[in-house]
Amino acid sequence: MIIEYNFPRYLSAKKTVDDRALNGQVWQALRHHLPAQPHILEIGAGIGTMAERLAEQKFISSANYTAIDNQPENIAEARRRLANFPPQLQLTLEAVDLFDFMERETGKQPAPVKTWGPFDLLIAHAFLDLMDIPATLPKLFSLLKPGGLFYFSINFDGVTIFEPTIDPVLDEQIVQLYHQTMDERITDGKPSGDSRSGRHLFQQLKQAGGTILAAGSSDWVVFAGEDGYVADEAYFLHFIVETMRQALCQRPELDQTRFANWIAQRHRQIESGELVYIAHQLDFLGRRSG
Repeated sequence: MIIEYNFPRYLSAKKTVDDRALNGQVWQALRHHLPAQPHILEIGAGIGTMAERLAEQKFISSANYTAIDNQPENIAEARRRLANFPPQLQLTLEAVDLFDFMERETGKQPAPVKTWGPFDLLIAHAFLDLMDIPATLPKLFSLLKPGGLFYFSINFDGVTIFEPTIDPVLDEQIVQLYHQTMDERITDGKPSGDSRSGRHLFQQLKQAGGTILAAGSSDWVVFAGEDGYVADEAYFLHFIVETMRQALCQRPELDQTRFANWIAQRHRQIESGELVYIAHQLDFLGRRSG
């Protein structure tokens, strides 16, 4: 079995997983609180699936929507997917580093692309747990209008489950080490991860000047039904397993031969429709104070 791993395809395969996972109460609270004709910023927007979702569900009838991502290939795919985005939703897509974007928006750098800040709504979908949240939240909130909304979805919260069990002790060791790699992640010399970001956000949001309006779980639950895995979700699972392999293939704590066999067995379980994958996450809707 040879699989070509492609991040834009993973993001596309993840869309149906996210559609099921997103917390309905938090989603409807966002619909209730969102002002007419909002100026929206999405950071870490990937291939545009959140903008796509909002348009498909007729969530907003008129808006300015700015979506940024630091990977040009993601933005290129977003342009393709959103080519028929409703014209009343004015869309700006840009491949740019988040911190460079924040420097521009605060006037510290020139802005080559017009944006619509300060914003009524800031979206971060499956993104915040990749950064130093306490240090970054105040900077993110500075992009919002006083009283502006934030919607932070799919924030990982420390639970990864694979069924069926292969070896209880080895399974637990692999999951714990995988979570540890999130806690130890360094990007550009700075901490950039938290395997329990969901629960920690309750206090971190308040400390940064945010008020939480709604919160709830948004667990990924992926399994094969009578017709197999939904859409491209088998690829999503293969990608998750490969991500774990890359994260742990040099860890001295692991017997690498046993780990390689574990990875191969998980891939076989996907091929046979046996693997069940669950990850616990949390969604938040809130408002910047002021």
